[in-house]
Amino acid sequence: MKPIQVGLLGIGTVGSGTFEVLKRNQEEIQRRAGRGIQVTMVADLDVARAKSIVGANVQVVDDARKIIANPDIDIVVELIGGYGIAKQLVLEAIEAGKHVVTANKALLAVHGTEIFAAAHKKGVMVAFEAAVAGGIPIIKALREGLTANRIQWLAGIINGTTNFILSEMRDKGLTFGDVLKQAQALGYAEADPTFDIEGVDAAHKVTLMSAIAFGVPVQFDKAYVEGITKLEAQDIKYAEQLGYRIKLLGISKRTPTGIELRVHPCLVPAKRLIANVEGAMNAVMVNADAVGTTLYYGKGAGSEPTASAVIADLVDITRLHTADPLNRVPHLAFQPDAMSSLPILPMVQVVTSYYLRLRVADQAGVLAKVTGILANADISIDAVLQREAGEGESHTDLIILTHDCVESKMNEAIAEMQQLSTVLAPITRIRKEELN
Repeated sequence: MKPIQVGLLGIGTVGSGTFEVLKRNQEEIQRRAGRGIQVTMVADLDVARAKSIVGANVQVVDDARKIIANPDIDIVVELIGGYGIAKQLVLEAIEAGKHVVTANKALLAVHGTEIFAAAHKKGVMVAFEAAVAGGIPIIKALREGLTANRIQWLAGIINGTTNFILSEMRDKGLTFGDVLKQAQALGYAEADPTFDIEGVDAAHKVTLMSAIAFGVPVQFDKAYVEGITKLEAQDIKYAEQLGYRIKLLGISKRTPTGIELRVHPCLVPAKRLIANVEGAMNAVMVNADAVGTTLYYGKGAGSEPTASAVIADLVDITRLHTADPLNRVPHLAFQPDAMSSLPILPMVQVVTSYYLRLRVADQAGVLAKVTGILANADISIDAVLQREAGEGESHTDLIILTHDCVESKMNEAIAEMQQLSTVLAPITRIRKEELN
């Protein structure tokens, strides 16, 4: 049978990894797919560099539209990234009747509804395993492996840069700024790390996972996003003393009134497996009614781990290339006419528990005033830790862990506590997730 012909748009880190793994494992891949899969065209602005990677047997062009226009190309792999030209090229490839594989989480999180609708109309597939958690097959697990389940919640460490930073801050007691410079020197963080450290990258990924888990449209604009830039080493130390570790989590939960969709730092019990995911590794927990809680762990980025996911998508499309479009797995797991209208909840309606750190005057009655405010707001306390003031110090840190309450109540309580004359600095609030 004639091999499936693939065109790569971009041959950077992931593109070169995809080409190399396809070539190295071609016999194994063909045995699984039932026919060969060949990269026959590559588009890259640096033609000379691209030719040095793919050799003489692959056509290299500097215009991606030449790949889209080639009638022999069956699958277009978009590895350009971003929202701009990538969106236009993906839509043009779909219109031309090509299947699309992409690692572009930003594109799908923001424009996925439009792209999936266009693909459904043309009867082609858009596969995106590589867009979330690199080499971990979490999209396939959510779309297919857990299809018998009613998924209740998912929570993931889905950005390796921030996890590396938090691991180093905990292990070495360093400040955020110092570890960020180290991460940039090691290549874990970009020169402009904003998308990573502000939680945007993780929010793109959890938006896609949430849509698949709960059968709702992708709605990145409704996600709550908070990064790690304000975390301090002392909070990581206090969390450790209380039996917790701080991780940046992407979280989505089903509730009776809507879907929670949020990214922020969390205290996680140190005994949880996910709390022990260190360095640049990724992990996703999924809780569902039939199977219980499952954990998916592995490399969330890198040339060959991400290429592994790209090629898995190529194999899936190759197997289903001639299948009736109605018999394929839907893009977001649920049939397009059966999507849920459950709303994405605003953060003020989310229920969770909290870690609070207050810098307070070292004098009698302070704790009573603070706990009184929490009691009046109907917020119950789980634990209190008070650092003894050092010699000559007139202030101390008061650490409070709360039980669950709605975010709006906590906002009001924090505002009231902040007005106390004995509270000497802005109150630090970090949410807490038990992940039972």
